[in-house]
Amino acid sequence: MGMTSEAPASALQSARQAYEAFRARGLKLNMQRGQPSDADFDLSNGLIGVLGENDVRMDGQDLRNYPGGVTGLPSARAMFAHYLDVKAENMLVWNNSSLELQGLVLTFALLHGVRGSSGPWITQSPKIIVTVPGYDRHFLLLQTLGFELLTVDMQPDGPDVDAIERLAGTDPSVKGVLFVPTYSNPGGESISADKARRLAGLQAAAPDFTIFADDAYRAHHLYEEDRDEPVNFVVLSRDAGSPDRAFVFASTSKITFAGAGLGFVASSEDNIKWLSKYLNAQSIGPNKLEQARHVRFLENYPGGLEGLMSAHAALIAPKFRAVDEVLRAELGGNGEYATWTSPRGGYFISLDTAEPVAARVVELAEEAGVSLTPAGATYPAGQDRAGRNIRLAPTRPPLEEVRLAMQVVAACVRLATEEYRQGRGR
Repeated sequence: MGMTSEAPASALQSARQAYEAFRARGLKLNMQRGQPSDADFDLSNGLIGVLGENDVRMDGQDLRNYPGGVTGLPSARAMFAHYLDVKAENMLVWNNSSLELQGLVLTFALLHGVRGSSGPWITQSPKIIVTVPGYDRHFLLLQTLGFELLTVDMQPDGPDVDAIERLAGTDPSVKGVLFVPTYSNPGGESISADKARRLAGLQAAAPDFTIFADDAYRAHHLYEEDRDEPVNFVVLSRDAGSPDRAFVFASTSKITFAGAGLGFVASSEDNIKWLSKYLNAQSIGPNKLEQARHVRFLENYPGGLEGLMSAHAALIAPKFRAVDEVLRAELGGNGEYATWTSPRGGYFISLDTAEPVAARVVELAEEAGVSLTPAGATYPAGQDRAGRNIRLAPTRPPLEEVRLAMQVVAACVRLATEEYRQGRGR
């Protein structure tokens, strides 16, 4: 059911009827999980057996023995350095996942400070800037470690850098910013080259102000002909005279297998040495067999890593199109009921209801058999004061389930909105 010009009471009745028709169907659909589909995983099934029984050496190392250092296999460092557009000496390749690496770097900063710090961050009441709407796992990680979170808006061209400059420019306890620079979670926005340069050259009150860039979706383009260009914070920071400012994290979690991939980080050579020192104290090194498997598999995949990502896009892009098509057909494009992002890549779509009814939409959807990410999850402590944002995750379900789920979501948005307006006395 599309847009109408019905009177308020009639609009509410029509919305309720449409919703009840879906609820009566006993559906069980899930738009909550930002995971690859089984078809995406199938693209990498060759990874499982890519090493033969006697294929136990790479880069002159015995893959069965203790690793040759904590920075990763040279071939893996070279491969993922190319992926992040840096030199191999700027790269450390670890185990699954990049979120673990972020936690390790942040923990070492708390205990020891980063290069240029006057002492451990934990003694300085540290604060970290995050973007909203943003990634709930970032919020959980930072709050678990004891950081105070400061929020800035995510804008169409990346974080609100004006706000970051105000926050970091006067308060030395503001130690950094953590965000997704390419196809952000949940809106799919990418930081512009101008904003990236401003962040790299930011005059912060803290001499050890650090950019923590979680570049999880760097190569997750949906459309070959229309893609966002990722920035290079390692080079930008070097050129701005602050070579140690940036840590750039990424992984193969949504390239090969989510539960059996590689996490890696790029930074200055001195930062890689700093990180290696502390990793070496708690680990003999990462899983060399897993790194060798990824190198061999991605080297041999038609078109390499880029070819694999094109195959992912062929599976995922139709689902993103379906979300947009259904929402436009059911809710219109004028914002009367909701607005939503139309990203060129990444894994999520951000929907904002016209009224503060996000929690009611999620509740109605659950009752109709469609699981959505909890309202407010894209804000620290789940507190979306506007009450409008919902993260949509279309990647895991089959295409037809995405279409059906979005029809239900649209019906829930219409009903929740009409309920609110009637209660307000429209």
